[in-house]
Amino acid sequence: MKEEIDPILIKACKIMRSYARATGALVCVYDHNYLPVSEIHEDLIASSCRELHINAIRESYRYGGCYTYRCNRDFMFWTSPVYSDGRFVGALLGSGFQSSNTEPEKIQALAELMLICAESLSRGNEDYYETIKRRSEQQSQLAANIRELEKKYSGGTSVPGYPMEKERLLLNALRRGDHEAGKCILNEILAMLLFSNPDQFKYIQFRAIELAVLLSHTGIGPLTTDKAVLETNNFYITRIQESKTIEELTDVLNITVERMAGQIFSFQGIRHASALRKAERFILVNYNRKISLREIAGVSGLSAPYFSTIFKEEMGENFSSYLNRMRVEKARRMLLDTELSLSEIAGSCGFEDQSWFSKIFKAFTGVSPGKYRSRNGGIIKEISENNFSADCRDSIKK
Repeated sequence: MKEEIDPILIKACKIMRSYARATGALVCVYDHNYLPVSEIHEDLIASSCRELHINAIRESYRYGGCYTYRCNRDFMFWTSPVYSDGRFVGALLGSGFQSSNTEPEKIQALAELMLICAESLSRGNEDYYETIKRRSEQQSQLAANIRELEKKYSGGTSVPGYPMEKERLLLNALRRGDHEAGKCILNEILAMLLFSNPDQFKYIQFRAIELAVLLSHTGIGPLTTDKAVLETNNFYITRIQESKTIEELTDVLNITVERMAGQIFSFQGIRHASALRKAERFILVNYNRKISLREIAGVSGLSAPYFSTIFKEEMGENFSSYLNRMRVEKARRMLLDTELSLSEIAGSCGFEDQSWFSKIFKAFTGVSPGKYRSRNGGIIKEISENNFSADCRDSIKK
């Protein structure tokens, strides 16, 4: 018995016919089994690149957005997933232009227009696409950190336990209001948990609850009531308990860190608060050049040895680590938001040379600057006909 076509996909075929007439693109609609619903353009779906298209569709629905790729005949393709109440029901696919003869901006515009069509067709939670994108980015970074741990502890090296020292670094990052650094440290904690405790979801869930409680208690201020603390605890604990996958659990903790950062951030009650504020302001202005410990100590009004001691005690990491972390965060934004070369970004962020920049960047993010940019900033992602991109291959297989 032939499976009935989802009404959403019937509507998608009508919309794609109009899309094709308006743009000159070749289009096709696929169902949840990766089979063409309507041969709107036979040349497109009759190609020998079926596996290429299937893999790309899988990438798009895991990523939650438009996915652009190229076949071995230099034709550009783009695809967007269609959902119904959080369930993948199919995908839209477009092509008809060779990369060598078409401006990348045009391909990007066609891909984004198709995503708008897909979003208009999808039903259910309005922010579902954003949720999938956010979780995909989180899992990509988590996977990178786990790969680094696998390299570090290969060859029979004993696996470390829970990284308690990372909790202190996380809290200090949030006290500084640096939620981006906080998320990076949280990712390191989760990566170590997953690496040290494979297939022990309940244990990881228990640790996540402990961490959420710690964060909520740290955010207690003079105006915070017991009721507010209890409500905060219950909210995050419930969401962690309801999580069924690592993706959901990771997302809840990232949201917790982001929301708690604003509540925790305050220098009030910290010893040497004035000196640390002066140091922070000076670093924000001068991070793009060489800063010595003696110079920053002088700005703070303290001796270099004493400043070094109190900085590590109060901030949770030494001065050089803090400075490098800030530089890496600046570099991450420039890699995604500008077209500057790696050497130009290295110089703009205060790194002595590109080699040192790459080493420090990888130490904090788990990937090289070039790979970070190619994974997150480009519209074209290379994908073989019988394989997935490196980011999602393992997770799709599970």
